[in-house]
Formats: sequence, structure tokens, C-alpha cells
Amino acid sequence: MIHLAAPWALLLLPLPWIIHGFVKPAVPRLGTALKVPFFPFIKHLSSTNHHAKSPWNIKKILAFIIWGLLVLALAGPEWLGKPVSLNKTGRNIMLLVDLSGSMEIPDMTWKGKHVDRLDVIKKVAGEFIDHRMGDRLGLVLFGTRAYLQTPLTFDRKTVQAMLQDASVGLAGPQTAIGDAIGLAVKRLDEVPKGSRVMVLLTDGVSNTGIMSPMQAAKIATQSGIKIYTIGMGSNHLVVPGLFGPQTIDPSQDLDIKTLQSIAKITGGSFFRAKDTRALQSAYKNIDKMEPVTGGKSIFQPIRVLYQWPLGLAFLFSLCLAALRLPKPQWVKVPKKEVA
Repeated sequence: MIHLAAPWALLLLPLPWIIHGFVKPAVPRLGTALKVPFFPFIKHLSSTNHHAKSPWNIKKILAFIIWGLLVLALAGPEWLGKPVSLNKTGRNIMLLVDLSGSMEIPDMTWKGKHVDRLDVIKKVAGEFIDHRMGDRLGLVLFGTRAYLQTPLTFDRKTVQAMLQDASVGLAGPQTAIGDAIGLAVKRLDEVPKGSRVMVLLTDGVSNTGIMSPMQAAKIATQSGIKIYTIGMGSNHLVVPGLFGPQTIDPSQDLDIKTLQSIAKITGGSFFRAKDTRALQSAYKNIDKMEPVTGGKSIFQPIRVLYQWPLGLAFLFSLCLAALRLPKPQWVKVPKKEVA
């Protein structure tokens, strides 16, 4: 649908007619007559161009068309597209994913196959990322050190791709939970206060780093940031031993108390993910506690069209200028008589 941004500009359309009708050109008074010996020749030229005296010659029509096109361009024609429903800006969520050496323990299953912990996180957390339409997401990967892999962005595909490219040991073999929380707090402090959330996923205990997990949690609390913690890893894993298969607890190093304390002090919740189903349930619960969107807004795309009448006016101006160029006069040269 075509819409005019400034329809009041159309009031200027009759301006040339008003000027043409009410303002008469000044005619100089002739005091004395001038005798011109070649007056019959001039009279003959004026009689041959009598059609140019018509009030509606081609030059005037072009001038009025140009004026109309300029006024139309000034009115700002626009093409209004179909209304599009958009989700309002939701929450700012930083995902903190542990990449320490223990994340490669194959104590999880996915579709009946034994896989390591990181592979399951990529699947389940990837689904969580795809579902958070309208939220700004960021990704922090941590091990011995914490790295900002993706700053807060609405581009969920980029966050998803960065998570899928992560590998065990990329940030070092140890676990610096406090540094990861501190880095995420720094990034979340850059956005306006409101719904600022962290989702921390780890399978071990904080054993390195400059800042302790509880110190970082207190800073997050002062910034109004809520932290949801997920403790990852199964309690049973069958491994080959000297006297046959043995069952071990691969999650014996998981610091559940610290994760619970972090969640409690910041107003979040702690989830224990012993298997894939429990991990999926944890992310679903976070979805319920932090709704995806606060509503919808209507956006109508607009495409400006003023350049088209403006371009036509320019082309007609070139035509008018060409018509005003003086026409070449061809003079007949009499042939010389040969004696």
C-alpha cells in the first residue's frame, strides 16, 4: 500500500497556475518606433512559429509535469508492507559452560548412545538457545581461564555455532568458576538493569582462578544478576579394571554445596543433571522461571519511493532543456553561374 509521509505538500500543486494566472509579466513601454528594413523577413519568421504562441505548448506541459513530480517527491511517497509481529526485547542471558578436562567423561547417553558430557550439553543447551527468541544471549567458556566467546547478541545462530565449535580443554584443564562468573558480571553490567540472568553449567569444583565462586556470586547479587546453576554428571560409570569391569562415581568432585550457595545468594536455583533427561528438565525449568518474552510488538516495514518521481522530474527537465536549445538555421547559398 502506498502512503504519503507529508500529504500537506500536495497543497503546493496549484502554485504555478496561481502565479501564471494572477501575476502578469511587465511589458516595457516603447517610446519611439524603429524602422527596420528587414521587417517582412521577421514577420515571416514569426508567422511560421505561430504555434509557439499557444498557451499550452509542449514546453509548458513539461514544466507543469516536472512541478507535479517535484511536489510528489516532497510529499514523501512510501510503500507500507504487511505488518510483522515481533517479540519484544526479553532478557539478557549469559551462558557459562565448563570445558575442563572432566567434560570428556562418557557417562551420558543421547539417543541410546554413550557420549561425553560436552556433547550432551551442545545438544540440550543448543535447544535452549534456539528457544530463547527475543532474548540477548552471550557465551562464556571457562576452564583454567574464562573467555568471552560471544558477547550479548540477538543473533542466536552465532551463539549456537560458537557453542558447537567448543572443545574440551580449549580453556585449560582446570575449573575457574569464580573467574567465569566475574567475567559474565562485567558483561551484564554493560546492559541496562532489568532481567539479567546467568546459567552456569559445570561438572567439578573450582580449583583455580583469581576470584572465588562466592566472591563472584556476591558481586553478581550487588548487580542484581540471578544465577541458575547446573551440576552435571552421572553417579555411576562402568569402566574396565584389572579384575574386570568396575563401577565408579565420575561426579565425586562435583561441588554441589557451592553451586547451591551461588544459586541461593543470587535468587536463582540449583539443578542436578545426572543424565540427559535431567539436564533437559533443568533447562525447561529455567524457561518457566524466566519467560521467553514479555509480549509482542507490531512492525510495519516501510520503503521510501521519493527517488522515482524525483528521477522522472530530472529526465523531463533534460527534455525541456533540449527543447529550449536554439534550432539551427539553414541558409541557402545561391549557386554561382558559370560563364
